[in-house]
Amino acid sequence: MDLDLLVNILDLAGTFAFALVGARIASDKGLDYGGIAFIAAIASVSGGTLRNVCLGLKPIWITDPSIIASVILAVLITLVFRRVTRIGKTLLVMDTFGLAIATISGTQLAFEQNIDWYSAILLGVVTAVTGGLLRDVLCQLEPVLLHRETIGTSALMGAITFVSLIQLDVANNVSAVISGTVVVLTRVISIRFDLHLPKFKSVK
Repeated sequence: MDLDLLVNILDLAGTFAFALVGARIASDKGLDYGGIAFIAAIASVSGGTLRNVCLGLKPIWITDPSIIASVILAVLITLVFRRVTRIGKTLLVMDTFGLAIATISGTQLAFEQNIDWYSAILLGVVTAVTGGLLRDVLCQLEPVLLHRETIGTSALMGAITFVSLIQLDVANNVSAVISGTVVVLTRVISIRFDLHLPKFKSVK
């Protein structure tokens, strides 16, 4: 598959997943329709926007209207099925799916710009975690990124795997699938066994 096409497909799928999760969390917090749409947009495009700005590129939502369409679709789905319940397994799956896609998309686009491997890894992580961090802050929730579920670690492991496979001349599609799987498995295992990075404990 053409590299540009693969990146665009990954961006579109990740945007929709993050927008759906963001819109649902915003609706659970009791925000109005405008607030729901705003949180969905921030959650879904901020990571990719920051990535592109760092690479000196236009944000993809400026050049690709389908990105905006996917955000609108996610908001409409949330408003149509607006029964408010606690965030459950379905949204956790969607968020993990978005995390994996965003990690690979960010890393792969960085490689397309021929930057150093370590910068590609960092941009992959930034793409994956920025939207969720801003979403939680704006919704006045304790950011999941900062205290549990090893979201950052999952993205980091996936980005490292992708870079390593590309350096070994593994095909882009195969590298993307394997690396995305690493992201998902790392997060699932961390949740299942309550694994997380050590926390700083103040001395009293």
